[in-house]
Amino acid sequence: MSTALPLLALLEQEPAHGYTLKQRYDDRFARTRPLAFGQVYAALSRFETKGWAEVTEVEVVDGPERKRYRITEDGVEAVTAWVYAPHQPTEFAMSNLYTRVSVALTSGRSAAEVLDRQRVQHLARMRELTTQRKEADAVAQLAITYELAHLDADLRWIEEAGARLEELR
Repeated sequence: MSTALPLLALLEQEPAHGYTLKQRYDDRFARTRPLAFGQVYAALSRFETKGWAEVTEVEVVDGPERKRYRITEDGVEAVTAWVYAPHQPTEFAMSNLYTRVSVALTSGRSAAEVLDRQRVQHLARMRELTTQRKEADAVAQLAITYELAHLDADLRWIEEAGARLEELR
């Protein structure tokens, strides 16, 4: 997922400095991989260039200047178009897990061991997420449920692949 339009959408909620915007993004979308500050400021610069955001004030307090940005009407239109555009489903056939199992099969390594280790990892992550979901707000629950559904699909594939190992050799 591109980080730019979700950042712009956060500006739609209320104007913000880059630092605040990064914190909001990390809290909402980057549960496992926080956004780099450089990505935020590069996106804000692009938003200005495209006319999607504008600086509303500049503060100078013991250091570099802090710009507060707000979304423009063109920015709101860009977010709206992005939100409603259907996402093309991706091909999962070349996932990291599939690739590692394929390499194990073609190199004489134990594909069963790859699957077993991954199953253990997936189940541990699912337990972790299930615990987190109990205390999560509604938005975080959606993200957790989404991740759990994908982990569950992976586990079903792991089971099927494990059952088919003999014919795959």
